[in-house]
Amino acid sequence: MNNKYTVLQKLTESKVVAVIRGENAEEAIQLSKAAVEGGIQAIEITYTTPNATDVFHALEQSNALLGAGSVLDPETARHALLAGAQFIVSPHFNKEIAILCNRYSVPYLPGCMTINEMVKALESGCDVLKLFPANNFEPSFIRSINGPLPNVQIMPTGGIHLGNMKEWIQAGAVAVGIGSDLNKAYRKGGYEAVVTLSQTYMQKSVE
Repeated sequence: MNNKYTVLQKLTESKVVAVIRGENAEEAIQLSKAAVEGGIQAIEITYTTPNATDVFHALEQSNALLGAGSVLDPETARHALLAGAQFIVSPHFNKEIAILCNRYSVPYLPGCMTINEMVKALESGCDVLKLFPANNFEPSFIRSINGPLPNVQIMPTGGIHLGNMKEWIQAGAVAVGIGSDLNKAYRKGGYEAVVTLSQTYMQKSVE
């Protein structure tokens, strides 16, 4: 099977993607390891994290699916791929990133909010689109999109929490991205708090 679709299958089977945005590399490493220990198998390391490549190297022995987030240009995307990223995520759609990722059979999940953006992303070979920021929408938005675009697969990110995650999945989300909740847990209770919260998210995803 094409590596791109193997990764996409793992990503959608995981249901929950931990969006890791650390104040420094060490914090991001601890957040990532705690999320994986808690059962989250898809980790998106954002390139707003200083020395993000250090995070990739620290996690390369884990069994987690590692992706790069907040990727704004093809140069950063290529840098992330060389560091070990298995998928690329942007807050927007960038055709040059799509071309680069297609060249290397790597999934590219661009942030989209409009039908126009989604069609452009589909035409550029994107299979899963990130609805971002999702807190601007209701879960029913996915069904509305799937009317004219039944082949669109949506991963909402931004504003997803334990209280609404199940509703998004039931509405058709192939996975959800979570982030700020993990950071809040880490600030309050450290590593173990993130492990516990991650376990709760994973339990909620299969209820």
